[in-house]
Order: sequence, then structure tokens, then C-alpha cells
Amino acid sequence: MRATDFSIKEKYRYQCGFDSYLESEAAPGALPVGQNSPQKPPLGLYAEKLSGTAFTAPRHENKQTWLYRILPSCSHPNFEELPAESTPESLTGGKLHYIPNQLRWDPFDHASSKATDFVSGLHHLAGAGDPTLKQGLGIYIYAAAKSMNEHSAFYSSDGDLLIVPQEGALDIRTEFGWLLVRPMEICVIPRGVRYQVRLADENQPARGYALELFQGHFLLPELGPIGSNGLANARDFQAPAACFSEDCGTTGFDGATSYTVTAKFNNTLFTTHQPHTPFDVVAWHGNYYPYKYDLGRFNTIGSISYDHPDPSIFTVLTAPSDHVGTAIADFVIFPPRWLVGEDTFRPPWYHRNTMSEFMGLIQGGYDAKKGGSGGFIPGGASLHNVMSGHGPDAESYEGARNAELKPAKVGDGSCAFMFESCLMVGVTEWGLNRCQKVQEGYSEHSWGGVKVHWVKRGEGSRGHLLE
Repeated sequence: MRATDFSIKEKYRYQCGFDSYLESEAAPGALPVGQNSPQKPPLGLYAEKLSGTAFTAPRHENKQTWLYRILPSCSHPNFEELPAESTPESLTGGKLHYIPNQLRWDPFDHASSKATDFVSGLHHLAGAGDPTLKQGLGIYIYAAAKSMNEHSAFYSSDGDLLIVPQEGALDIRTEFGWLLVRPMEICVIPRGVRYQVRLADENQPARGYALELFQGHFLLPELGPIGSNGLANARDFQAPAACFSEDCGTTGFDGATSYTVTAKFNNTLFTTHQPHTPFDVVAWHGNYYPYKYDLGRFNTIGSISYDHPDPSIFTVLTAPSDHVGTAIADFVIFPPRWLVGEDTFRPPWYHRNTMSEFMGLIQGGYDAKKGGSGGFIPGGASLHNVMSGHGPDAESYEGARNAELKPAKVGDGSCAFMFESCLMVGVTEWGLNRCQKVQEGYSEHSWGGVKVHWVKRGEGSRGHLLE
């Protein structure tokens, strides 16, 4: 479908399935039949392959898509690095500070300027690894007050970007077609895909979280004894249908430079200007594409006898490491759910974890965090790094310890999420100091008031909890 030919209802057309092999054409006959790269592709288009893995990756891991476009994406002048004064310092992040302290942030600010779009409002908060080695991840906060210019596009060579809106719906145009991504939905934009982020409502600023995966790609977690269905089901993921623009300008580099393409390459921004639109893909087929998912469709699994199970049962997407069962990044949510465990402390227990846990709150409240300095509030975040002890604050603990145990629904109208990683996560200078959102005294306010319930019953006897 041509970009100028659709109504709002027709604009967002989706195909369903996770890691499925899909095809879409916006003009009849644009897809070649029986081959990928004919001598003369249909309709005078160019065939271009987009590879998300090495050509020789095993078939079950191989990610690739064939694009059929009006002009190839290589048709542009050289990229030039943005000058230091034009590069958002908060994006590059600088040195990472690795500290064992528990951290919590107040809600991050909305964009301070009405000129701030998604790219200029992307702040590097934390991370680990190195995009040049394709190892690790980056964690970001974004805040946008306006849409990206309609003659602009952005892509990252560093990794796949998982976007979690917290306020304001995003109208995302990609080379593959359009995605409308609202709060309580997520989307993933693969490495190298060009896109443009607009605000669905120009009067509603946007704010949210993002995780960039430098290593591998997101998968659905294995279900093991859960069986063949549950958690996030493959049928609920949506990929865009092809939609293109015919604004081709001139075919040479010396014509009017009307489109700006910005590339993120090793956490540095580069730009080029080209006379033709990047959104000229008329048809495509493959299994490497952007997609979205409605978190409300998550099928929550839990205990129906006793004890609070591990949070891994709330995993929506996982990016595995080379070690089986260990993730570079898990995306986990805590949606509304019923708790029915008998003789059970129902909130998350106190624990220390070899994994790092970054949490954000999309809406509502979180059942394990009622008190503390500033509280855990939508738009804020917390980080409990490798082996840093954490758990319910004192008020939440006492409430759960003394609660009448009957079936109870928790989290109504709320949703927290977690980026969990096997890596030790560092925090940027922006995240520690310049954003001025770190809650002082978070640990003291949360756990300084934890009570002693232990009593000793006679010399040499076993201790017992005072009931």
C-alpha cells in the first residue's frame, strides 16, 4: 500500500506469529515467484537482502529478509559523525560505574524541550559489554516531546532495540510498514532496520524504557513442563504489512538532500543526507522483521498450592547466552494475577541473585514496594545488581506476614517489568548524577526498619519464629 493511499484503519495492518516466515507486498506482483534475486525483479524494483545473522548460522537460528525496494539502501553519500555539541551526551553515556549498592530512581523527566524527539531524547542509563564485540546490552530511558521529522530515519548497528512505552503511544514507521505501540505494548526493532518514531498524539509527550541487545536476538522462552502453551503465545505477536512511499528524488548524490538518516554505531551517532526516502520497500519476505506484542495477552502461570515460584515464570522474551538456561537479557513482566498459596509468604522473597535485575513500572503499583524514600512509581526504576540483597520493604513484609491468606488478586491496573541479565550492570554518569533522579537513602528507608522476629527458646535449643 502506498503511504498516501491509506486511511487510519488501513494504516496498521499486521501479520501474526513469532519468528515466523512471513511475506507481504504492497503492490500486486512485487514479490518474485520461486526465487529471491531474478535478473530483473518485478516492477523494476531492486532486490536487497537484510541479514540478522551470519549466512552460515544454523537454519533454526538464521535470520534474514529479502526486501524489494525502489532504490537500494546503499544509495547515499558517506555518513559523517555528528559533532560533539550535537550528539546527546546522555546517549553515549561515557564511563560505566559498577557498584553493589541497591539503586532506585524517581520517575524520569519528560523531554525538557519541545524540540526533543525520540533520538535526541534517548538517554543511556546502564549497561554492560561492548557493541563492537556484539556482547552485552544497553538500558535506556527515552523522552520525546515531538515526532521525528517526516524526512528522517534512524537505525542502530549496535543491536536489537526492545521498546517499552510508559506514557504516550508511539507511531513507528519502519521499512517493513507501520507499528502503533501503546503503553502496555512493546515492540522490537531489529539491528539495522531503519525507522521513524512519531507521537501518535502530538499533544501527548512520550516516555518509556528501552533495552538494546548487542548479542543475539530475542526468543520465546522454552516452556518445559508447562507444556505447549502459556506465557506469551506466538500467535499474539504482530509484524507490519508492507507500506511504501514513492518519494525517490534523484538517483544521484548531487541532487536535493531531503532525507536525513541517522545511524547509531558503537554508541556514536552518524548522519547522511539522501534525496530519496528510506521507506520505499514495496514487498518483503523473511523472518527478520520488527514486531509488537500486547502485554495484556500474557498468560500468567503461578503456584496453586504453596510457595512463591521463581520470577522466570513471568518471562515474555529471552535472549540466551552460550550457557543453557542463562540469559544475556530476559524481559519479564508482573501483570495482574491471582495469589492462592497456602501457608505462603506471597510477595517476592528476600534474595541475592547472580543475575542483575533492572525494574521499571509502567502503571499502577507493585506489591513488594509500598514504602521507601519516594517509592517505586510509574516512570521510575530500580537496579539490584549481581548479589545485591533485595526484597520487600519493611512495610510490605509486615503486611504480607500478617495477612489473612485467602485468594487475592494483586496488581489490578498495574504492570511492573524487569530486564534481567547474567551480566554485572554498570550505571552511566547520567544515570548516577546528571539525571538527578537517584533516591537517596533507598536502602535505609526500605530495609532499615525490618524487625527481628527471632526468639531463643532455652540453652542450645533451636530458634523459632515468634508467631
